[in-house]
Amino acid sequence: MTTAASLGEFEVVVLLAVLHLGSRGEQAYGSTIRDEIAARAQRPFARGALYVTLDRLETKGLVASRLTGATPRRDNRPKRIFKVTPAGLRAVRQSVAVVANMQRGLEPLLDER
Repeated sequence: MTTAASLGEFEVVVLLAVLHLGSRGEQAYGSTIRDEIAARAQRPFARGALYVTLDRLETKGLVASRLTGATPRRDNRPKRIFKVTPAGLRAVRQSVAVVANMQRGLEPLLDER
């Protein structure tokens, strides 16, 4: 079983982006995940880092992917759609809880106002 300790920050960010897209009924694939992270985290990252992370999350059993049909618009390449697995949801919940517990009591120091 994967524990929160085995998730890196970017892995958590990617899992959260896939969850956000799914919660809105949108497909989570490379470009939409990248856009979601860019909009919410406002931090730069290499496209390759996203795909390496998605592959690692799939190896850990935290996301699952499926291929859609190829289209001429995509140069006849299929689109790889991702979904967070139940184990992935548990892992991201644990990671978020750890950060929340560590933050508790530091609000005066962490508040930017």
